[in-house]
Formats: sequence, C-alpha cells, structure tokens
Amino acid sequence: MKVILDTNALMVPEQFGVDIFSELGRLGYVEWIVPASVLGELRTLTARAHKGKDKTAARVALGLAERCRILGIDDSDADLAIERLAQSEGADVFTNDKALKKRLFSKGITVIYLRQGRYLEATKKEY
Repeated sequence: MKVILDTNALMVPEQFGVDIFSELGRLGYVEWIVPASVLGELRTLTARAHKGKDKTAARVALGLAERCRILGIDDSDADLAIERLAQSEGADVFTNDKALKKRLFSKGITVIYLRQGRYLEATKKEY
C-alpha cells in the first residue's frame, strides 16, 4: 500500500522517538510518498532564524524524506497537494494536522496518525 507523508509526519521521529517507517510497515505500507511542497515547508522551517526543537525536527525530516518518492512540484499549497496526490495515487495519508484530517476524511481518504505518542493508527471516516 502507498502512503503520503505530511510535514508533521516526517517530524514525528525526532519529536516523539517513533520509527515511522517501521510503524508504517507494521500497518502494511511499503511505498512512501512525499509531495515536493512538503519538502518546501521543511526547508522553510530549517531556514528560519529561530532555533529549537522544530528546526531540529525539520532537519531530521529532510533526511528521512530522502527514503521516500518525491512527487509534484513545489509551487502549491502542501495540504492541497497531499489531497490531490492521495486521490490520483490511490494512497492513504499520514498526518497529525486536525484540519487536514477532517478534509481527507470528507473525501473518504484513510488517514494514519500518531496515537498516544507511541504508535501509528489508520482510520477512515466519512463525514
């Protein structure tokens, strides 16, 4: 199965110590996709002048993204790119963003998210 990773999904390993690729494999996901616009968001986070955990997590996330297939161009809204790719690729989405989850659920797209800060869970809801 295919899964698209959002910006915050790629930051989970540094922020929570969860091996997302092992967890995704446990759920049956063998193909990982990152929209180019997500890479753009991560680059913006690493380039910002402020320091801290988010900046470090974004740097780690950029390295993790190298293990994934990059699709699209970096000129669109990341959430819209994720939604479109999920539909065109027939892929599920890994995100912890509440607004994006609701939007994806309304389209019938399965969402993977972090539960209890320790493991991933997949859910498909229709509103």
